[in-house]
Amino acid sequence: MKVLLYSEAENLIKESGLGRAIEHQKLALKSAKVSYTTDPNDSYDLAHINTYFLNSIRIAKLCKREGKPVVMHAHSTKEDFENSFIGSNLAAPFFKEWLKYAYQRGDIIVTPSAYSRELLLSYHIKKEIKVVSNGIDLNHYQRSLIDPTAFRQKYGLTQTQPVVVSVGLWIKRKGILDFLALAKRMPEITFFWFGRTKEQLVPVKIREAIKHKPANVVMPGYVQPEELREAYVGADLFLFPTYEETEGIVLLEAMALKTPAIVRDIPIYEEWLPADKTVLKAKNLDEFEKAIRFGLTHNQSQMVVQAYDEVLPLALPHIGQQLKAIYQRLLDQQKQK
Repeated sequence: MKVLLYSEAENLIKESGLGRAIEHQKLALKSAKVSYTTDPNDSYDLAHINTYFLNSIRIAKLCKREGKPVVMHAHSTKEDFENSFIGSNLAAPFFKEWLKYAYQRGDIIVTPSAYSRELLLSYHIKKEIKVVSNGIDLNHYQRSLIDPTAFRQKYGLTQTQPVVVSVGLWIKRKGILDFLALAKRMPEITFFWFGRTKEQLVPVKIREAIKHKPANVVMPGYVQPEELREAYVGADLFLFPTYEETEGIVLLEAMALKTPAIVRDIPIYEEWLPADKTVLKAKNLDEFEKAIRFGLTHNQSQMVVQAYDEVLPLALPHIGQQLKAIYQRLLDQQKQK
């Protein structure tokens, strides 16, 4: 068995959650001893396609002609495309129709969560849809392996200074405007936002908000995973004010490193992450402020242990075995035709 792991526009997606998901797939397949290539000109038995652009569709159609099974990975939905880049809301209905067309080029669709599966089913997609988490690399996301002082030393923070971190693109959907508003409400707390978006893609309102950000906000941009791990461990809280997700790899990372997390109370986390047992939840600015102040003044040790238990089944070796089983089933079905 040899798999083509295909994705387009790698330079555009490498700093996004999609880029991380693809790296996780490589590690997962390696752990499951599944051979793969990223070169569509190489030999392979089936294709696992992570993007929905024109060349991805071309590869899927080519595989069909050659009798090779195709897995289409549904990382994106209309819902998480909205409130992102300039013009995204106007384009969202057309984007949805394109996603339906693209995803149905596969023999099977894989998506990261039960929530995103329900969204896809609501699009009346006719293909089988399997849930496979993006996973978490627990070999590297172990708190005991990380220097707990490195982050604060790098940014000149005292050990008692309250610090809240968040990670994401500079888009409204990720809750960046709420993040900046919360920082303004709590000037005694230092807020870090890791991640960035090309300025020409960012709506004017967000550009202006970032330009006039409160003095207690630090925005280092995109940093390497090693530094981000240090930030999770060195911070007091991880804040995830996103309005829409198909999973949220950065949340999995924070949970794996036992950083107390505060998330927006949205459907994807409703059943999966019980409030006050695995994470703190909030729906609006007042509730987020309350949760942050509570998280900074109350012991969260039991909560982070339960959150860690939630990510254990999502370790990449488990994900690799799930993907391998899907591939094998498709290959077996192809032989029977």
